Amino acid sequence: MAKLLDISAGFRHARVLVVGDVMLDRFVYARVSRISPEAPVPVLLIGREATSLGGAGNVARNIASLGGRVTLIGGRGEDDAGEHIGELLAREAAIEDALVVLEDAHTTEKIRYIADQQQVMRADREAPWPDPVNAMALAAAREAIAHHDVLVISDYAKGFLPPALVQDLIALAKAHGKPVIVDPKGAEFARYDGATVITPNRSETGVATGMDTGSDAAVAAAAQNLLTRLPGLGAVLVTRGPGGLSLAERGAEIVHIPSRAREVFDVSGAGDTVVAALALSLAAKSDLQNAVRLANIAAGIAVTMVGTAAVTAAEIAAELQVRQMESVEQKIVSLEPALERLALWRAEGHKIGFTNGCFDLVHPGHISLLTQARAHCDRLVVGLNRDASVRRLKGDGRPVQDEMARAIVLASLAAVDLVVMFGEDTPDNLIRQVRPDILVKGADYKRENIVGADFVVSYGGEVMLADLVPDRSTSELIGRARQ
Repeated sequence: MAKLLDISAGFRHARVLVVGDVMLDRFVYARVSRISPEAPVPVLLIGREATSLGGAGNVARNIASLGGRVTLIGGRGEDDAGEHIGELLAREAAIEDALVVLEDAHTTEKIRYIADQQQVMRADREAPWPDPVNAMALAAAREAIAHHDVLVISDYAKGFLPPALVQDLIALAKAHGKPVIVDPKGAEFARYDGATVITPNRSETGVATGMDTGSDAAVAAAAQNLLTRLPGLGAVLVTRGPGGLSLAERGAEIVHIPSRAREVFDVSGAGDTVVAALALSLAAKSDLQNAVRLANIAAGIAVTMVGTAAVTAAEIAAELQVRQMESVEQKIVSLEPALERLALWRAEGHKIGFTNGCFDLVHPGHISLLTQARAHCDRLVVGLNRDASVRRLKGDGRPVQDEMARAIVLASLAAVDLVVMFGEDTPDNLIRQVRPDILVKGADYKRENIVGADFVVSYGGEVMLADLVPDRSTSELIGRARQ
C-alpha cells in the first residue's frame, strides 16, 4: 500500500495525451410514477438534468480529477452538444482543449435516464465523421506528443478512430518512446498491434477472440490468444466488472486482481477510470502490475458513484489508507488462526521465525531486533505479552500502552508477518505450538536462558542472538519521560 501511495503521489507531475471519441453525456434524473397505459413501460417523472464529458472526454476528466494534466484530441460539431462540450472543457483547468471542430459534423451524445439511483434507459445520437478529421487529429497529435508522458487511445467505435489513424498514432508514440494504452472496441484488434497495453472488457475479449471468457482460466487463454495474434502488443488487461482485472503480460504468468466487494450504483465510465489511473501510474514510472492495482482501486471507487464518475487522488489515498489499516488488523490473530496461517506458509515452503517480548514503547532497538529476525526467515511471528503478563513482569505502571495498541504498532511494521498474544509469563507454550524454524532473541540473553531454545533445537531448529542497539530500552525511555 505504501508503494501504491508513492505512485499516486506522482500523478500531479504527469502529462497524458488522450485521443479518441469525445461525446456529451447527458443524465436525466427522474422517478418512476406508474406503468404507462399505452405500453408495458414505466412512466418517468423528470426531476433534473445534468451533463458531463463522456467517452475520451471522461478519460481526460478522470486524469484531471486524479491530479494529472491532459491534452484532449477528439472531434465535435458546431451543434448544441458540441457547444456544450466546449463549455465543459473551458471549466477544466487541467485539460487542454485540442478538439477538431467541424461545421458539418454531428457531436456524439448519450442520454441516460436514471430513476432511484439506477439507470433505466439510454438513448444515443451519433453520425459518421467527415474524412478531413483524421488528418487534422494526427497533425494535432504530432504537435503534442513530445510534451506528454503517455498516449491514451480511447476508441468507442463512433468513427473518429479508423484503423489507419490508430496505427499512425501508435507508431508516433513509439517513435517518441511513449507508452500507449488503448481502450479498444469491435471484433478486430489488429489495428491496436504495437500498443503497450490494451484494456478490453470480458465481453469485448470474447468477441475479439471468439473464445469463452466465463472463468479466470478462460480469460487467461483468451488474453494469451490476443498476445499470440498481435506480436507487437505488450500486454492485455481484461476488465471483468465485479470480478476485478486480469493482466496478461508477454512472457509472464497472468495475474488476476480481484475487486473489493462494495455496493455498486452505476458502472458507467468505470472503464474510463481504469484507463486514466493506468495512464497516470505509467507516467509516474510505475511497473505495469502496480499500475493495474491502482487502476483496480480507482474503478472500485467509481462504481459507487452515480453517472460517469471522476475519481480523485484524495479518494484513492483514503482507500489505500483503509486497506493498509485492514492489512495491519489481519496480522493480529489468536492462536488457532495463527496455526492455520502457519500451515499454509509451511506448505508453500516458507521458513518461519519467532521472537517475543512486551514491546511497550517500540524503539530503534526493537526495530533492529525485528529486522534482523526477518532477514533470517521468510515469515516472522511475534509473540506479544498481554497486559496482565506485562504487569507481573515489569511492575505497576506497565504497560504504558495496552495490548491492542502494542499489537497494532508491531503489525504496522513490514518486518512482522503475524502478532500472537499470550497471557503466560513465558512464551514456552506458544513456541511449542508455533514450532518455529528459527528462534530469535537479543544478544543480552545467554542461550541457556532463552525460553524454548532447547525445544527448537530438539527438532533441528536454530537459535539466533540478534545484535543490540546500545543504550536503548523501554525502561530508559519511561525514566526520561518521567524526568
